[in-house]
Amino acid sequence: MAIDTTRTVREFALEVPASVEVFEKLGVDYCCGGDKRLADACAAAGVPVEKVTAALESLKPAGSTPRASATDWNGRSLSELIAYITGTHHVYVRTQIPTITVLLDKVVEKHGPNHPELATIRENFDALAQELTAHLMKEEQILFPYIVSNEGSSAKGKPAAPSCFGSVENPIRMMRYEHDSAGEVLRGMRQMTSGYRVPEDACTSYQRLYRLLEEFEADLHQHIHLENNILFPRAMRAEGLAA
Repeated sequence: MAIDTTRTVREFALEVPASVEVFEKLGVDYCCGGDKRLADACAAAGVPVEKVTAALESLKPAGSTPRASATDWNGRSLSELIAYITGTHHVYVRTQIPTITVLLDKVVEKHGPNHPELATIRENFDALAQELTAHLMKEEQILFPYIVSNEGSSAKGKPAAPSCFGSVENPIRMMRYEHDSAGEVLRGMRQMTSGYRVPEDACTSYQRLYRLLEEFEADLHQHIHLENNILFPRAMRAEGLAA
């Protein structure tokens, strides 16, 4: 079965949830850049499209049901999806930020003189941590409760409750903007570290730091994918808006 490279990355991520593992492994943007055609996304990532399509084909053996190691959230309620996002990804971010911050300080102090990029990485991560902390609060205190309430009202055949922000499209637009900003910071840190390649003189703490930063990046990619590609479009459609 041929892979249509003119389809968007988002379409693949939604139809075959396990494809996000392929995109993550090969460095293809499936969260902030999910609206790009697969061919264009591969070109932007500098990855041969044939390599990506071969990996995607392995997820969909001919004549069989696609293998999906990731949860398919398309058929779940928005309330369930939000509970998963907050209980998994929001908790992860809040747990890892202080751990990585302490480790960064330690590594910069020891290796900073020989690796000046570490100071810039620490500065960028500190800014990202502040932005994400505020971002999570806005989602949990404003946007998510509204989406859950609206879903409950819809199930009862009632109109959506009035909000302080008008249409749900307004806070979603801001959340997507902040997602793009976080994505830029992550890309910058990956470039500065040559893909989190550990230098020869790296101590155990240095190695652990790069491993945690790479895991943090991967988790945030999945986090943003669930919101940008699934939660937000469905919340907008619930208000009769084009996603």
